[in-house]
Amino acid sequence: MSTSLRPEFWKHYSLFEMNQAEWEALCDGCGMCCLVKLEDDETEEIAYTKVACKLLDCQTGHCSDYENRQVHVPDCIQLTPEKLQQIRWLPSSCAYRRINEGKKLPSWHHLVTGNKQSVISARKSVAGRCISEQLVNENEIDEYIVRWVR
Repeated sequence: MSTSLRPEFWKHYSLFEMNQAEWEALCDGCGMCCLVKLEDDETEEIAYTKVACKLLDCQTGHCSDYENRQVHVPDCIQLTPEKLQQIRWLPSSCAYRRINEGKKLPSWHHLVTGNKQSVISARKSVAGRCISEQLVNENEIDEYIVRWVR
């Protein structure tokens, strides 16, 4: 782990008090935020699909160009503590959401286990379970709605 990470920072500091390295380290790398989501206009219910952003590597569940993602995908959301207050579609397992709600990190989170692969082992990642949006007709996206186990 980076030396700019304070010991167990997620237990001692709010999202607003974290430095940039800590903020980035908090991400569990599940890839769920990179999936196409559909919202029902009437019920406002969010449905996840298994269709991933063109930059998501569907084998690893990680962005293939994280540093430059907003150049290639202008509507990619740069998550911040402020934006977190308004975003409803983050999964209940999301570390940012959990810390914001005063909950603990899940037992499979890499900051708990010390292993970045633990999110995949726990089947909380989209790795190996998604398809690139480049392979899907956008008019057929609703056919890819899935219920992810969280």
